[in-house]
Formats: sequence, C-alpha cells, structure tokens
Amino acid sequence: MQIGKLDRRVTIESVTLAADGYGGQVETWALLATVWAQVVPLTGRELFQAQQVNAEAEARFRIRWRSDVTPKMRIKHDGDTYEVLYVAEIGRREGLDIMTKAVRLPQ
Repeated sequence: MQIGKLDRRVTIESVTLAADGYGGQVETWALLATVWAQVVPLTGRELFQAQQVNAEAEARFRIRWRSDVTPKMRIKHDGDTYEVLYVAEIGRREGLDIMTKAVRLPQ
C-alpha cells in the first residue's frame, strides 16, 4: 500500500440507537473515525425513475487497516454520503478496500 496516495480525508460513521423522547428509539449516525483515504470513482450514471432524474455513483475508498469497519456503515467525503457495500482486506492487514454507493439524503 502506497501511503502517499492516501490524500483525502473521509469520515466513517456507524449507526447507533438513541432515545426519541417518547420511550422509543431512533437510528442516528455517530462518528467512528476520520481517516486518510485514496478515493477511486468507479461508475456514475443517471436514471429516470418516477418522473425524476436520479444520479447514481459508486466509489472505492482505500484506507489503512482497521478491524471495526463493516457494511453497516457509511462514509462521508466532500459533502457526499456513501453507503458501504462491502469491505475487503488488502494483503495481510495492510489496508482495506471499501466499495460504496452514493446515497441521496433527505433534506
């Protein structure tokens, strides 16, 4: 793994449960870590669904080894949010390849 290529700051978030004030729980996102990463855009396309144009993009994030990254997390980078699809180990705990898909958040 070439450390010099890890030139982007990304934020990894995990889902947590928080009290909603009515005795129930609601899912929220909590910061897990802010790390250096290599960002590789893989594909991008526009879809026409339900009379709307929707953009879809996939990217691979390469980071140093961590044992706590799972597909139940998301990554934020440059104002965009990416859903983690799967995580693959690089070498023998040298790093992680994280395959993601961009998601549109409600505003």
